[in-house]
Amino acid sequence: MVHLSATSTCRDKIMAAISAAAAPYAARDRDLHNRALVRGWLYVVLLVLFALVLVGGATRLTESGLSITEWRPIHGVIPPLNDAEWQEEFQRYQQIPQYTELNKGMSIEAFKSIFWWEWAHRLLARSVGLVFALPLLVFWVTRRIERGLGPKLVGILLLGGLQGAIGWWMVASGLVDRVSVSQYRLATHLTLAALIFTATMVVARGLAPHSEPAADRSTQRLAGFIVLLALIQIYLGGLVAGLNAGLSYNTWPLMDGKIIPGDLLILEPAWRNFFESPKTVQFVHRFGAYTVFAVALWHMIATRIRLPGSTHARRATLLFVLVLVQASIGIGTLLMQVPLHMALTHQGFALIVLGFAAAHWRGTKGAYPLPQEVALRN
Repeated sequence: MVHLSATSTCRDKIMAAISAAAAPYAARDRDLHNRALVRGWLYVVLLVLFALVLVGGATRLTESGLSITEWRPIHGVIPPLNDAEWQEEFQRYQQIPQYTELNKGMSIEAFKSIFWWEWAHRLLARSVGLVFALPLLVFWVTRRIERGLGPKLVGILLLGGLQGAIGWWMVASGLVDRVSVSQYRLATHLTLAALIFTATMVVARGLAPHSEPAADRSTQRLAGFIVLLALIQIYLGGLVAGLNAGLSYNTWPLMDGKIIPGDLLILEPAWRNFFESPKTVQFVHRFGAYTVFAVALWHMIATRIRLPGSTHARRATLLFVLVLVQASIGIGTLLMQVPLHMALTHQGFALIVLGFAAAHWRGTKGAYPLPQEVALRN
């Protein structure tokens, strides 16, 4: 009996030792599985955000953004359902300057065509809030959100709430004294959408496995600088859209017959030209595109020299190719005088460039440390 008891005790110790040795691997597998689930959810969010920005661009280009003159976050989900409700909605639109000064005499059918664009944009905006908030709550309750990730995701959610308020702030600017929304507010709305898209991409990429170690600090900084330049360029694009600046000076590479046109600082004080002069705003947007192109080219060359054959170098090369394609689309859009399909392609591809730049930047830094790695460091 004593011999059997000793054997049983020895076996228990062995099993305990095996379990203890296997525990870190089991924890790692669990963490990787949770990361895959969260990452997949964030990629779905990115797709909805992409659709939202495209529909928002179409809403702007079809001059549909002022067709709904009230902000009804809950009741506004339901569109007009009968003729009386359509007439009531149309009557509200008839009271704003865009109707009285630009669209007077518009038929109810024409009004419906612009109404549906704005309604779809608002519905998508509400949808992305649900697509983000509900899974976040589920993941949090089921303890799939690792420590350090929660504040990042809650921050993105709060930015989304702020974006809704800024969207109405933008619309409100065109309901009283203007026939269109303020270009300042439009550019702010677009840039915040791009910032939310960037933050979501960075977090998703940080949760992905990386095949190589992090790049050197110089490569990381230049990759991050390209993300910043892309965001600035999108802001400038918002100003161009708000001023309809792309509808004039439809030549390239010359603008008004020159590389650097005259009368760029005609408004007083001078700073107003960079936000309110269509000519100056378009020129600055062009210059911004040249800057992004040059920096992306230099980043590709430097990364291929510094880290030849690496994943970082391949991503830097693809990023430059995307920037080159985007520049070509932008030139084509300008030369064709901003047709709807080209303008939407230009806006959508800008988001693709930004998203890839953000993913590349995070890729140069490597994945977020796994929870057990953080525990060992502490």
